[in-house]
Amino acid sequence: MTTARDREILNHVFNPLLPLSGDLIQEEILEETTEEVENDENVKRSRDFEIQGIQAANIGNYSEAIRFMSLAIEVAPDRPSGYNNRAQAHRLIGNIQEAKVDLNNAINLSEGKGRVGCQALCQRGLISLKENRLNDAKNDFEGAAKLGSQFAKAQLVQLNPYAALCNKMLRGVMRKLQCGESDYYSSSNESEEKI
Repeated sequence: MTTARDREILNHVFNPLLPLSGDLIQEEILEETTEEVENDENVKRSRDFEIQGIQAANIGNYSEAIRFMSLAIEVAPDRPSGYNNRAQAHRLIGNIQEAKVDLNNAINLSEGKGRVGCQALCQRGLISLKENRLNDAKNDFEGAAKLGSQFAKAQLVQLNPYAALCNKMLRGVMRKLQCGESDYYSSSNESEEKI
C-alpha cells in the first residue's frame, strides 16, 4: 500500500512537467458538491435518461444521446450533469455553440465545483483553446486544476510558453539520444563550427 506522498513522488517522476503540489488531489476522489435527494423520482429518472444517453454516445449515436440528455434535463433541470453530458455530445458532432450554452449552464449550476464542474471547465477550456481564446482557456483550466484535474494541469503546462520551449528542447535532446548521438552538445557544436 502506498501513501499519498509516495503517489505524489511517482506522479512527478512520470509527469515531470506537471506542477508539484503540497496537497495531492486526484480526480477520482472529487466528490459532487450538489446534493441530490436520492429518493426524488425526478433525479432517478434523470439519471436513467443520462445512462441511456451515455450508452448511445458510446456507440456513436450522438443525436440519440442528445435526445436522452435533453430528457434528463427536462426531468431535472437543476442537475448540472445532464448539461455537461449533452455538451459533450454536441461538441463531438461540431455543435460548438450549443455545447458552450450547455457548459455554461453546467458550470453555473455546479458553481464550478465537484466532478461535473471540473469536467465542464475542462470541456469549455478545450473549446476556447480550439477557438484560440487562450486567456479563456487558461482561466477554465486553472479552475479545473484547482479542483484536482491532472488533465487541466497538463494543459496549463502546454499553454506556458517557457514550458513549451523547454519541452521542445527536451524532445530534441531525447531524439538525438535515441538516434545514437551520445553527446548531444558536442554534435551540435561541431555542426555549428562547420557552418
